[in-house]
Amino acid sequence: MVRNELKRGWTGPNLKCPYGPCHYTGQDCTYCYCPFYPCGDEELGKFIPMSKGGKIWSCVHCHLIHRTPVCKYIASRVEELKITDPEDKRLRGLLDEAKERFLVPGKAIMVVGATSDAGKSLTAAALCRIISRKGYSVTPMKTQNMSLNSMVTDGGSEVAGIQMIQAKAARIKHPDHNVNPILLKPMKDGITDVFVNGKHFENIGVREYYEKFIPSAGTEAVRESIRIQKIRYEYVVMEGAGSPAEINIYYQDVANMRAAEMADALCILVVNMSMGGAFAYALGTIELLPENDKKRIRGIIFNNLYGNASSLKKGIEELEHIAGVPVLGVIPHMDIPLPKEDSLTLKGNAGSDRDNVNIAVIKLPKIANFTDLDPLYHENASIVYTEDPNDLKKADVIIIPGTKNTFDAMRWMSLSGMDEAVREMRGKVPIIGICGGYQIMSAMLSDTLGKENRVPSSTEGLGLFDAVTLWDENSSEVSVVNGLLSMTDEGIRGYEIRSGRTVTKEHPLFILSSFTGERTDEGSSRPDEKLFGTYIHGLFDTPAFRRYILKMTGKYVPAKYSDTDYDDILNDILDELADTFESSLNMELFDKIFMEARK
Repeated sequence: MVRNELKRGWTGPNLKCPYGPCHYTGQDCTYCYCPFYPCGDEELGKFIPMSKGGKIWSCVHCHLIHRTPVCKYIASRVEELKITDPEDKRLRGLLDEAKERFLVPGKAIMVVGATSDAGKSLTAAALCRIISRKGYSVTPMKTQNMSLNSMVTDGGSEVAGIQMIQAKAARIKHPDHNVNPILLKPMKDGITDVFVNGKHFENIGVREYYEKFIPSAGTEAVRESIRIQKIRYEYVVMEGAGSPAEINIYYQDVANMRAAEMADALCILVVNMSMGGAFAYALGTIELLPENDKKRIRGIIFNNLYGNASSLKKGIEELEHIAGVPVLGVIPHMDIPLPKEDSLTLKGNAGSDRDNVNIAVIKLPKIANFTDLDPLYHENASIVYTEDPNDLKKADVIIIPGTKNTFDAMRWMSLSGMDEAVREMRGKVPIIGICGGYQIMSAMLSDTLGKENRVPSSTEGLGLFDAVTLWDENSSEVSVVNGLLSMTDEGIRGYEIRSGRTVTKEHPLFILSSFTGERTDEGSSRPDEKLFGTYIHGLFDTPAFRRYILKMTGKYVPAKYSDTDYDDILNDILDELADTFESSLNMELFDKIFMEARK
């Protein structure tokens, strides 16, 4: 097939192809089968896992071979060099020629917020989906994110969960660490667990972070990720962190305007209307920026409005006059069930309802990866995050989620009375422990090296499983997993991000499959006592496990999305989000900014 294409020369777009457009609207189909495959160029693609095991080269980041000027150039050079054999080594040289001649870096648009919780993440996700709909390749990127909600890429990199959601909005199948080159996980005593390019880097204090890390490894990682993303994609939708006008750390802040400068990004300022003082937030943010950075702000979006946007007309006109920046639109409040990054925003959904399954989630100190529970919001269930032992007595399901520090969480359980409240519900309702929550369900926690608690120590766990959790040399794991629910043989998928390992004598909860076909027991389960523990995050994403647990309550009533994979649910939500933004924004003005970025 490739040999025939080399002989045929340039043919142009194939608008009659039943599979088109395979990659993006407007593609050139001359080389349906790339003559350079597998090129091994990691700026254009990467190896990805196959469902049957092993890995295969994916052109996931490459649009080079589908651009008409590139196709014409390659066809002419193939003819000139009389290349007819796809094994001809000169083809690799042609790829390098084409990259140097035609690979124009993509453009960046950055979403910054007047405050934390301004709606930057939702706005960036909406813009990713809108730009993807226009037929362009687009990627999200947040150069620095502080979050205890992380996910794992196919390549085993740990990044903030919201950037993985934004990647779904951009329709990227295999995002990598470049969507979030710096991930910060707050620990205790002012120490932060710093991840660079998806891997643990160091535990650093605030002063050391800004004085040593940012001027060296931090800035280098951000600059390189921006470079890679602009090579791979036509658009990079960047998201800032907090406010871009934090004048106390302004020139050390690689999350906002310094990153915008590196990417030469045009910026859109987002303001949360529900906080009050929105016009002052917008104008104050712009006025605090130095002149060069102020020029990057091309538009303002007022977000999360309760009420009628027409009442803002006079204020908007005056703000535009004073600030010299147009308002792109006003986004109404939306009950969009997308993941929250901050545990302070956890409020559950409505509380107890006798007709629903009542789920009590124990709000542990340093609660982590609580986005595991997001699929449950689409069931007929009421969810409450609680620190009150009495709430467990009214629950139909109890979930002990992940935590950044299991020892501190176990101490808090004992001091608050949560430990006895959980034990009292044993055998009455399903109790599920996830990662740190699973460790808490052990009989004993033993930190022999001081990995978890800084000094070697041991303490009793809840004793719900005949298991011991250890922190030692082999106690860390970051990986994507697939397998079966041991009780039903139904498929599950997820990812592990764990520190510590649990040695258990219990029946496994899941049977995992490796690339080589090996089967591994994972987790602990006592179905007769309704006890379940696992290190697998994302366990509720597929319908099998959430349906199994909810049926045990005797109150299970299927909802609209009960039999739907969470990826498909998210896709519908992201389309709804993009539709709302498109109907609320001045799209003519947005397209003007969009096209300006392309120049």
